[in-house]
Amino acid sequence: MEARLKNAANPEVIAAIQQLNKAIYGSGADPLVLELVHLRASQINGCSPCVYAGVRSAKQRGESEERLHNVVTWRETPFFSEAERAALALTEAATRLQDGAPGVTDEIWAEAAEHFDDEQLSGIVLNIAITNFFNRINRTIREQAGKTW
Repeated sequence: MEARLKNAANPEVIAAIQQLNKAIYGSGADPLVLELVHLRASQINGCSPCVYAGVRSAKQRGESEERLHNVVTWRETPFFSEAERAALALTEAATRLQDGAPGVTDEIWAEAAEHFDDEQLSGIVLNIAITNFFNRINRTIREQAGKTW
């Protein structure tokens, strides 16, 4: 499979993305939680370039191979904290909005709110949203894994 666009970089778009990332990482949310959120949404959406970049970025921040290999099965493993589990549950609920899925229930939100303040939650929610945004773009243009941005 080959990418449909060879160079879609627009300086204004890149600047806007950098501002969004500044807001996300400036929210006070643990950067490793943000990496896990990005990876889980990208796994759900089957976005190979985002999974590739997410794993690489998480490793650079010190994430272990063991945990990265188990993000997809986070419910069945002992490797994640309660706060990380709440963020991953929020990620899944916000990402899986198809076919009558309930979305983010009050219970999921309340669990996340027990572990994160409003500013951190806003960063996590924005991270989920921007990840889903990029996942959809990458799937549409058939972007290939192996690149980092």
